[in-house]
Amino acid sequence: MTKTAQQWHDLADQVTHPTSAVIGGELVAAQDGRTQADHDPATGRELARVADCSEGDVDRAVRAARDAFDRGVWRGQSPADRKRVLLRLSELLLAHADELAVLESLDTGKRITDTSTVDVPGAAAILAWYAEAIDKVYGEVAPTAAGNLAVISREPVGVVAAVVPWNYPLETAVWKLGPALAAGNSVVLKPAVESPSTALRLGELALEAGLPAGVLNVVPGRGSVVGRALGRHLGVDAVAFTGSTEVGRMFLGYAAETRIRRLQLECGGKSPNLVFADAADLEAVADGVCQGIFHNAGEVCSANSRLIVERSIADELLDLVVERTAGYRPGDPLDPATGMGPLVSDRHAEKVLDLIADGKGTASLRTGGGVAGPRDTFVEPTVFTDVDPRSRIATEEVFGPVLATFTFDTEAQALELAHDTSYGLAASVWSDSLSRAHRVASQLRAGTVSVNCIDALDVTTPFGGFNQSGFGRDLSLHAFDEYTALKTTWIAYGRGA
Repeated sequence: MTKTAQQWHDLADQVTHPTSAVIGGELVAAQDGRTQADHDPATGRELARVADCSEGDVDRAVRAARDAFDRGVWRGQSPADRKRVLLRLSELLLAHADELAVLESLDTGKRITDTSTVDVPGAAAILAWYAEAIDKVYGEVAPTAAGNLAVISREPVGVVAAVVPWNYPLETAVWKLGPALAAGNSVVLKPAVESPSTALRLGELALEAGLPAGVLNVVPGRGSVVGRALGRHLGVDAVAFTGSTEVGRMFLGYAAETRIRRLQLECGGKSPNLVFADAADLEAVADGVCQGIFHNAGEVCSANSRLIVERSIADELLDLVVERTAGYRPGDPLDPATGMGPLVSDRHAEKVLDLIADGKGTASLRTGGGVAGPRDTFVEPTVFTDVDPRSRIATEEVFGPVLATFTFDTEAQALELAHDTSYGLAASVWSDSLSRAHRVASQLRAGTVSVNCIDALDVTTPFGGFNQSGFGRDLSLHAFDEYTALKTTWIAYGRGA
């Protein structure tokens, strides 16, 4: 049954915000007692004081993870037993779905419509999918000469540091945890400062599900402290990171300075949305354009922030896009009727508004460009045209509801504009010509190309990017490559006793 805004607000008033780190199977405060405020971006009020962990806390967590791994309390369990625990955790996420949805909305400003119908059930489904995959990922036997047997097996890498962002806190955490835990690793999870609640609650529920102590540790705190400590810790065997390209470079540096380790970096994006004149249903295209940039207030790494449209249909399409922006007017994230929630924080809103101000001086503002709510975090859906390709809104990842529009006359020009970026995470193509769709998609340098749709995503398909968008892949069976190492065992049995 669909809840009303009042019912969601009543639940928000009752929900308990987790505040403790999860280390070695226990809920603990930071060693030095420090805490940090967790704020609601819709109201500015303080939700809770959360443990502000230090390098010492990271060391405790990594040691707990290493001890659990070395003792084999998780990796030594049968595939059937590991599957059972992860399926139980998935069930617990669904049993606490409303609580988790509210925690996520309060932390981030995400619409309750999205957290309750997409994010939480999606996270549970992904976790269940990896649980079911545990006993379906096999080793190999290589072809050898008679008298020899070469077995290739997958082994867990050890201790994984998972560092996740604030825009999809629970779901992105599960993208990392699902394959990492299914493979038998131990994990230290660092949530973003802006969104610690669902990660901490996930750590609690994992213990309830029967995950052994130390296998999943959750350490909240600042990136400059906790993230850096995880990136430099000699006991960490692999880092799985989703966030900005700038911070991704830091993790590369940490590995170079301390210990060569596995890295999986899903970084920024500036995804192009190419619309050709042979896309007949412009109503559907306009819906896709708006969804691609205004969903989740534009706080999506693969957001289609650059609209590249054939000149002959540009005016008609933009009229339809502007008309639809009314449906994305920002408002109360706990009201199911709200079209778009606030941005995640005052600091992030300041950055987005600064980029909008710069855009007003370098492009034509078609709609939006201001604040439509009680706080500056409620940024209007904004559309710019006549954008200078060298301007900040054309080149920088805004990570907000800001669309930069460009026009082209030829397919070659469209591709040139699409590739005029350092990123390569995702792209969309709209065309009713099958040959053009195949031709353009094959030339786009992006990890995912969506044709006649936006940001196509499923647990069965890999997600990640090229160029400055990073490397490695989340989701699908390919994610096991990030958390396992291949071992060859060669047995020469054709001679001797």
